[in-house]
Amino acid sequence: MTPLALEGVALIGPGFPDWAAARAVLAGEVPYAAAPAAVPVPLMLPPNERRRSGLAIKVALAAGAGALAACGRGAAGVATVFTSSSADGDTCHAICAQLAGSDRLISPTRFHNSVHNAPAGYWSIATRSMAPSTSVCAYDASFGAGLLEAAALARARSEAVLLIAYDAPYPEPLHAKRPLADAFGVGMVLAPARSAHSLAELTLELGTRTPSTFAELPLEKLRQGIPAARCLPLLGLVARGARGAAVLEFQEGLTLEATLTPCS
Repeated sequence: MTPLALEGVALIGPGFPDWAAARAVLAGEVPYAAAPAAVPVPLMLPPNERRRSGLAIKVALAAGAGALAACGRGAAGVATVFTSSSADGDTCHAICAQLAGSDRLISPTRFHNSVHNAPAGYWSIATRSMAPSTSVCAYDASFGAGLLEAAALARARSEAVLLIAYDAPYPEPLHAKRPLADAFGVGMVLAPARSAHSLAELTLELGTRTPSTFAELPLEKLRQGIPAARCLPLLGLVARGARGAAVLEFQEGLTLEATLTPCS
């Protein structure tokens, strides 16, 4: 694939309140300190929608807004790709619990929050964006699938695309069957050409190499524990300003090899 420019990056997750904190850890400047994810209230939403938004929506919106702010782009004309391995676990749990009881009437808010593109809908409300949006799910390979989708869209449209990868945990008893360690969100802006905001050039290629891992056990545990956190080897290259390749999980025996070349 022809190289794309990586512009703004944002990250929120356990031990990572923002990209600045994550960058310092991934660059090896400070050790990783685990802590519950602190997801901000989505003030970009109107009050009614803010009250209805669940954790998955909040983390997705925080990641997307942070990535755009980092490169000075407005949201209105930027196409988006949302990707998550499972979306809104709290809503899924609540609907299952309701259906298992005697009163099987589902709340309209629960229903519209249950669809996989609900965060994309809340994003369009918050930003008034009319740009195209795609929502992707590929289980543990969701970050890689979303990254490839966003790159293809940026190249096809010759315009910047915002990738938002996010996950949020299920409550019990679903958590026992699908354990996700915590909420996690990452936003990345991909553009067809370099600009003053470009951090690096990114090239993607399908391959069969073993996915990249961390030697540091806490970071590797985080990478394995949340599908959206499979982005961390790639963001480690960004944090270090290093040229290299991160191998990401993909589908059916394939991996996605992301080669990064810093712009400075």
